[in-house]
Parts: sequence; C-alpha cells; structure tokens
Amino acid sequence: METDTPVDTSGEETSKSGQAKSSSWLFLREVAIVLVCALVLSVIVRTFFLQAFFVPSQSMENTLMPDDRIVASKINTKIGGVNRGEVVVFKDPGGWLPAQRNANTPGAGTKVLEFLGLAPSSSGDDLVKRVIGIGGDHVKCCNAKNQIVLNDVALDESSFIKPGSDNLQVPFDIYVPEGRIFVLGDNRNESADSRFHLENDSGTVPVENVVGRVFVIVWPLSSWSGVPIPEVFDNPKLNDQSGQS
Repeated sequence: METDTPVDTSGEETSKSGQAKSSSWLFLREVAIVLVCALVLSVIVRTFFLQAFFVPSQSMENTLMPDDRIVASKINTKIGGVNRGEVVVFKDPGGWLPAQRNANTPGAGTKVLEFLGLAPSSSGDDLVKRVIGIGGDHVKCCNAKNQIVLNDVALDESSFIKPGSDNLQVPFDIYVPEGRIFVLGDNRNESADSRFHLENDSGTVPVENVVGRVFVIVWPLSSWSGVPIPEVFDNPKLNDQSGQS
C-alpha cells in the first residue's frame, strides 16, 4: 500500500521570498537613481540655463504683476548678450534695494528648493527691469511729447508702459558706457530704476550683473504668457551710434 510523502516546500518559499526582496531592492534603487539624476539635472538647468523668480513690486506693471512667477533664460543672455527692449533680471549693482529687504533670509527648506531649481529665487538682491539702452547708446528724457529719445529716435512706448505713467519724474541725458545697460520699469511712476541712480555710472548696470532675460510668466496660470521685445526696438535706426560720443 502506497503512502503519501509530505513535500518540503520551505526551500521554494524561501527562494520566492528572496526574489521578492531582491525585486523590491532593485525597484527602490532604480527610483533613487532616477530621483538623483532628476535633481542633478534640475541643478544644472538652474545654474546654466533657466531660473525662476518672484516679481517683488509694482515697478513692471502691467507687463509683470506683483508676485508673478517668471522664468529667466541665462543661456539666451550668454549667447546673444543683452539687447534693447528685453526684460531682464539683474543683481543689485549697489544701493538700489533697501537694506531691510536684503536682510530678509529664507528658511533652510526654501534655500534647498531654490538650489534645486524647484522654487523661485528669494535672495532679495534681484531686480527686474526693461533694458532701454546698451553700451554706446545715447539716452535722454524727454522730447516735447514727453518721450524718451534713444540715439536720436523718439520711442513710442505705449505698447508696454503702464497707462497713466510717464517719464517726467527725472530728466536725464546720458551716454551708456560699454559693458553696461540703462534700465527702466514699465510702471515709470513706481520704479526706482536707472533714473534715480544717475550719480553712479549714469545709473547704468554692469552687463555682468544680468542673470538672464525674462521670457515667460508661469504663474498664476491666468497670466501665462511670453514676454517679447516690443516692436519699437526693432527700428534699425536705433543701431546708429555714429553721432554718439
């Protein structure tokens, strides 16, 4: 008479358990590798290509509104330089920002997110303005129509400056030194820009201080749009610096 012999399955179960643990470990390792690569890529993008910022004030209304999240292209500036009509983010060249504002320091968590490119910069020493003049340009304010004159060309800025704002606060007549830019806010009545720092290098900013060109508004979603150069700066006559000194 045959009798049933018990089958020992403990070895098989142990093997399956080991395979399951090995598969889980491989999955976790792959996830970790992907996350590390993504973070490294994010840091590279922030350092060399793109960086996000908050708009801190009313100085660029209505082009940019307070608390808008914007993205600046660093590679655009490095390859193409800084051009007239661009909206740029730049580091405070000295004395443009109140001391108490520079004293605001973000928490450790915010700093980490900023470093990784996952949060807009809150360093407190960044400004955003529009480039009106570049090295060699002659910029003055104003003509009989209260327009800024750039290289003997009157600028029709109605397409981008805030309605109701004007250029009458501070008259000026300057030549932009090479390697520097002259910047103004689109909300002329609420912008402490180059006009208010004429005693230092004619109010100009070193090109090396420019972080990048603002090319898109990403937040709030209702404001999502590009930030193009106004057509008035396409006038080829603006490139004629022959009469400048």
